[in-house]
Amino acid sequence: MFKKIVFKNGLRLITVPGKNAQSVTILVLVKTGSKYEKKEINGISHFLEHLYFKGTKKRPTPISVAETLDRVGGIFNAFTGEDYTGYWAKVASSNFDLALDWVSDIFFNSLLPKEEIEKERGVILEEINTYLDIPALHIQDLWTELLYGNQPAGWPITGRKENILKMSRQELINYRERQYVAENTLISVAGNISLEQALKGIKKYFQKIKIKKPFGKEKVIENQTKPSMLLKFKKTDQTHLCLGVRGYNSFHPKKYIQELLASILGGMMSSRLFVEIRGKLGLAYSISTSTEDDPDTGYLVTRAGVDNKRADIAISAILKEYKNISQKKVSKEELKKAKDHYKGTTALYLEQSESKASFFARQELLENKILTPEEVFNKIDKITAEDILAVAKDVFKPEKLNLAIIGPFKDKEKFKRLLKF
Repeated sequence: MFKKIVFKNGLRLITVPGKNAQSVTILVLVKTGSKYEKKEINGISHFLEHLYFKGTKKRPTPISVAETLDRVGGIFNAFTGEDYTGYWAKVASSNFDLALDWVSDIFFNSLLPKEEIEKERGVILEEINTYLDIPALHIQDLWTELLYGNQPAGWPITGRKENILKMSRQELINYRERQYVAENTLISVAGNISLEQALKGIKKYFQKIKIKKPFGKEKVIENQTKPSMLLKFKKTDQTHLCLGVRGYNSFHPKKYIQELLASILGGMMSSRLFVEIRGKLGLAYSISTSTEDDPDTGYLVTRAGVDNKRADIAISAILKEYKNISQKKVSKEELKKAKDHYKGTTALYLEQSESKASFFARQELLENKILTPEEVFNKIDKITAEDILAVAKDVFKPEKLNLAIIGPFKDKEKFKRLLKF
């Protein structure tokens, strides 16, 4: 289904064929993100990503960068996470060479013009302000800050304002020179393109990638021994919260069990928490439970926006469902529904060439191995009700419990007393 090629310089290529597709996606992933940063340059990965659309020697202005693919109806973007930074373009397969030329051009030849750096400081500061002004978004940063504190895993991907204001062009160049190298880079090509075409194109456009040893990231420290919470006072119309537990990372053999556990709790409109919190109690418009499994961190969390006057009731109701699922096995029907939901949503997700490119690339970059969808589904099918119960008992313990809140409250103890099973 896919092919993996490792070049002599360490650069990796993954191709995922899709003969029935009309499109092709080129995704370049670099193994660097906010977890790889020092405190004084927190936000540099994200800042650099923004600047890659500001001009190259061949395409000297932001408009000329954008127009290249706009003229052929292409879609393009970039993103920064904790563990990687990505640049991608999706075009009709007949425009594959153009898209590859474009991606490689911004990857190798972005000029980082001083005047654009100064403009982009303002853009990023406004992006940070956007997150701060929208509690439903800001609560996620508070959640990771609560879990990991003053270490890279707990810092915002966008960085702190004071860093953005003082970050120099030379710091950006130094970071790029060290991290955007062959060993750290993976290219994923998915869609209606042959292996031969992809291989020829990558050799043509990416052969000049630098060979250098990149720097790694700090080991994440987790030493929680009791329930913990973080309260952010803000005059809001509703209380926004993240309530969950530390869980398994991407290398843990039980990560798929954790995923089904989250689905049963709050991953569907017929899940337990959706039915209870929204359907029966009418406490929230939005509520969901999900997991995050990265190479060195993992958690299960329920996010909700609830009535300010009934926030304590919502928290207690969520904890009640956590407790229930850790004391009694789920039914065969509920487990089957969660499995079918997982497989169905994954199948729908993978219909898009950009999703296929990401699905295979992320595994290879972060875990150095790739499971096909069929192999993942096989693991899902083997999960039993006993497995769900065992994982629930393991993660739903008081010493793993965390609550982050944004709302019009100043009494932290009022909520902290609720954190028990």
